Amino acid sequence: MSPPHTGTTDQICPTMDFLSTQQTSKKSEHNNNIVTINVGGQLFQTTHQTLTLAGPNSLLSTLSSRVRVPCDSLVPFIDRDPHMFSLLLSFLRTGTLPSKAQSLPFDLRDLIFEAQFYGLDSLLFSSLTNPSQFDPFTLQRSLLLPLNGRDEANSVSTTSHGSIHVAHGSKITSFDRSLNHKSTILTNFSAIDSILAISPDVAAAGATDFSGLQILDLENGLVRESLEWENPTRSSSTVLAVGCSDQYLFTSFESSRRNSNTIMVFDAQGSFRPVSEIGRHEIYGAEIDSAVIPATKLEWVSSYNLLMASGSHRGPSGVMGTVRLWDVRSGNVYWESEEKTDCFADITVSDSLCSIFKVGVNSGEVYWADLRKLGSNGDSWVCLGDSRKGVLLKGKREGFGCKIKSYGNQVFCSKGSGVELWSEVLMGVSKSREDEVGDRVLRKNLMGREKDGSGGKITNLEFGGNKMIVTRKDQQYVEVWKSSRRCF
Repeated sequence: MSPPHTGTTDQICPTMDFLSTQQTSKKSEHNNNIVTINVGGQLFQTTHQTLTLAGPNSLLSTLSSRVRVPCDSLVPFIDRDPHMFSLLLSFLRTGTLPSKAQSLPFDLRDLIFEAQFYGLDSLLFSSLTNPSQFDPFTLQRSLLLPLNGRDEANSVSTTSHGSIHVAHGSKITSFDRSLNHKSTILTNFSAIDSILAISPDVAAAGATDFSGLQILDLENGLVRESLEWENPTRSSSTVLAVGCSDQYLFTSFESSRRNSNTIMVFDAQGSFRPVSEIGRHEIYGAEIDSAVIPATKLEWVSSYNLLMASGSHRGPSGVMGTVRLWDVRSGNVYWESEEKTDCFADITVSDSLCSIFKVGVNSGEVYWADLRKLGSNGDSWVCLGDSRKGVLLKGKREGFGCKIKSYGNQVFCSKGSGVELWSEVLMGVSKSREDEVGDRVLRKNLMGREKDGSGGKITNLEFGGNKMIVTRKDQQYVEVWKSSRRCF
């Protein structure tokens, strides 16, 4: 019997060799993609792609381009803390810090210092200060930042980078994004009433008893520019409020004789040249009317491209004021409200909720006006509490000194030493049409634990990234509030 034909075997063997070679090639390629690093005596393995996420200027990215060795070969050694490196490596892999970070014996400043060594600090800050990490329902006071001197904070401003500028007396103290004390400079103001952070090293500052708005270089303690308003009486012009958009810097000026006021619009792209003037008013005679009350608060409404300007005045008949929404380009008033019955103690705008919120100076209650349903006569306010208190308590000023501020989808209102948190609850969603929503409902919560609210009356509320910044009357420090669910 003749042996079987071997042609089939000869045809299969080359294919098997090819598959074996292909698998070996893939295995070799996989091994070459693995990077092994020895940090403080502990081996870590990751991929080239993970390390490149650190950015081109990072030590890890540079290391990954030079080293692609199997785990049994000689590996590079970095003389740093392996526990912190494990957190940073996990951060690169997932984009967030792992939950085990809460149980390790170091805080944010230690981790940021370590991230700076690897060139990861900017990436880490972008994640840590992301507003999405902000949980308003679990905020607690977690850190106190002391101020030099005996003056309490007059005004506070934060940057998107997480740094903080605090005006106290004639001084400005800055804290960097890791909340370390960066600098304290002495200005030529007797007291700073308005401060606006333009960048981590530059701020606009003004006062009600000193002429002009100064653009300050906080890094070197220098005045870069002094912005003035040439009023009709040729007297000095003081600053009552400062606001900004991505394009413009807004300043509310009043003449030293208090018979004229305006809102100046400056270029905020670096030149600070005057662009336009809106809301200019002049007062003749002794009669004071709410129509010429200068703006003491300026807030930009980005979704509508409008500037909210508000101001109030206390006279023989009580506190009265005005709220106006200005179209900056045309210089026309889009909407206005005359405040007489329960004038605002403070007011704010929420882009996320498309609403204006105020706290009544008599009642201390929170009101809101839907930007999408503003009435032509300004009568658009809806009281979220007892609307009768504004009339019954006229002249009592229970809301005097209260602060209100919007951040994200929430509104925060200080009441004495505590804070109320207002959030929208969607009610009456139609089953037939998913885009049909019924009446808007906002509900109140008391924020934080009781012990966190103890202390003096709140004088400033500011927000930046995942933090709330609080200052109190007669206190020479700044409180930093963070979510209790995160240690960072």
